Amino acid sequence: MTQSLNPKYDDIIPFIKENQERFYRFAYRYMKNTDASIEVVQETIVKALEKIHTLRQKEYLKAWFYRILINECITNIRKNKKIVFVEQCYDVPYNDTDIDKKEIAGIVFKAIDNLDIKYKTIILLRFYEDMTISDIADVLKININTVKSRLYRALDILKSELKNEDIQEFDIF
Repeated sequence: MTQSLNPKYDDIIPFIKENQERFYRFAYRYMKNTDASIEVVQETIVKALEKIHTLRQKEYLKAWFYRILINECITNIRKNKKIVFVEQCYDVPYNDTDIDKKEIAGIVFKAIDNLDIKYKTIILLRFYEDMTISDIADVLKININTVKSRLYRALDILKSELKNEDIQEFDIF
């Protein structure tokens, strides 16, 4: 039996393997481009492996990793702001075959994409990554009450946007 040089690798490698598709989907929601999303996830994994020694408690692995992923997405967006990807569209992967529901999901995703980054991040983490308010506060390193107020504000903005789109009911969230 071989032991790893750093016991923290024993935690991060299975975590990455188990969640790689989630990381890609999360990055895609920011980047809206397959290649850019893959690149961001790869950069995140490299940085996480390089900096694993800075993780003090393994209970915070998820929050710590998502913080790196979010920062990489934002950095990549800023760096490539002038590049417009041909692939940019709002054809959201949605498992329902009902065309109306898929269209609604696309409209909702577009509305989320138009949110300010601080609101968009919280919506993505809460509803697409199923994180708790407490987990989001850990990931973003902000107060729980700040998370709650931003979440409620984001939902108000989305409801207003979706009302303008003439969507009466939506159960996407």
